[in-house]
Amino acid sequence: MVHSVLVIEARGIAPPVRRRSLRTLTLDEREDISRGIASGSSIREIAKGLQRPVSTVSREVARHGGRPLYRASEADHQAWESALRPKVYLLANHETLRTIVASKLILDWSPEQISKWLKVHYSNNESMRVSHETIYRSLFIQARGVLKKS
Repeated sequence: MVHSVLVIEARGIAPPVRRRSLRTLTLDEREDISRGIASGSSIREIAKGLQRPVSTVSREVARHGGRPLYRASEADHQAWESALRPKVYLLANHETLRTIVASKLILDWSPEQISKWLKVHYSNNESMRVSHETIYRSLFIQARGVLKKS
């Protein structure tokens, strides 16, 4: 009885507190990366000091502006924000792209054909490209069936 009162007062079950995965870089590790970059250390040396794979550190630095622009606190904030779920699919927000994809699907084109066609016809505009996996997800995931509306 007490539990049902709490659920009613809270208007549902509260989601669990957001936590970082143990595999993600911590703010302290990001600060070590930043200090390593400032001191001129190589990515390999920084990774060894952190006991992390070189690829993890390399991707981290590249993802957050490269060596000249890397800032630990900004990188940590961006990583926290980009980990939010669920993600909105590209086709949900891009009406022109969604219309083109839907028109090609009506013509019985496969998602692979559509993706390659977009890459050729919009070679100078990356916002007009979408992977075949994204098209499949948009078609077949019921909760996000963006293309079903088109």
